[in-house]
Amino acid sequence: MSESFLLGRLLLQFNTEVSDTITDLSAVAFTPDGHLWLGSDETTSLECLSPVAPHVFGEHQKFAIADFIDLPGKCEIDIEGMDFSSDYLWLVGSHSTKRKKAKGKDADKDIEKLAQIETEVNRYLLARLPMKDGILCKSISPSNNPETQLKAGCLQRTETGNLLTDALKDDTHLGLYLSVPIPSKENGFDIEGLAVRGDRILLGLRGPVLRGWAIILEIEVEEAQAGVLRLKEIGKGGKLYNKHFVDLNGLGVRELCWNGEDLIVLAGPTMTLSGATRVFRLKGIFGRSGDSITGQDGGDLEVLFDLPFKVGTDNAEGLSLFPYWDGQNSLLVVYDSPDRGRMVEENAIFADIFRLGL
Repeated sequence: MSESFLLGRLLLQFNTEVSDTITDLSAVAFTPDGHLWLGSDETTSLECLSPVAPHVFGEHQKFAIADFIDLPGKCEIDIEGMDFSSDYLWLVGSHSTKRKKAKGKDADKDIEKLAQIETEVNRYLLARLPMKDGILCKSISPSNNPETQLKAGCLQRTETGNLLTDALKDDTHLGLYLSVPIPSKENGFDIEGLAVRGDRILLGLRGPVLRGWAIILEIEVEEAQAGVLRLKEIGKGGKLYNKHFVDLNGLGVRELCWNGEDLIVLAGPTMTLSGATRVFRLKGIFGRSGDSITGQDGGDLEVLFDLPFKVGTDNAEGLSLFPYWDGQNSLLVVYDSPDRGRMVEENAIFADIFRLGL
């Protein structure tokens, strides 16, 4: 089904200094000024590409996130989602723990490693960075309101994560996954999708998937002080979040993006395995009051197409709306662990463009 939706490829050209980064692409956003922003789950920087030829982006610029907001550690952020809204580029880390990998060299050491769960503070990041003319800034004055200052900031951190993870610890569905904690690739808590409208934010969870139901969290933020964001009450009884349960055929959310008022959902396996990756359209999510549950029988959720499936490679991670053919909106998809056929020497790689349809 996916081949009929595949329109073509986009060549992404980077500097040679990021030859490793392009094999770990996990997030992408196309901004109204024509730039392409990419994030990796192995770095603490953002990459910006500009159009240089038909279907080719290059002139690579690197932006260290620590130049705009304070990072508490030197470890990776595990960037898993990006979006652009109201002059801000938003990004989110996985908010997840991880289990150490067995190397396959020493049985005793491997068994010991599999008992070790790690927490990295930079992963608990939800941030917004002001952007103007393709450049990230600590603060800007937007042209339509020059008296206003837009400032870089992130959701307030706490001793165990941030305000969101603290709020979720008593949740009837998600609290257990944050209290234990369960590693991300074992159906543990793992944010991999981000879609923003103003100060309203949707966070798609790769895990946990509960009896086949994926979860999208809805939050709203406001500036508490310069550089610090806090959660606003949006749910019933003063809750700081809403939960939207979605039937994605047992898959978890890998990324989100807007198409008008509809939400496009990239879905894939929660665990460390190769499996089907599917694109859905979800309607009317911001029109709901409180928590919600959406199956595929009411017309608000539909399957659009499946992505090509390859064992152990081409893991679809990043998703963005992109004008590719005759100005019509299409979907740009970037991959983690890409197939070698996508690579062009060490510093360039092909991304895929899929027809979105009506």
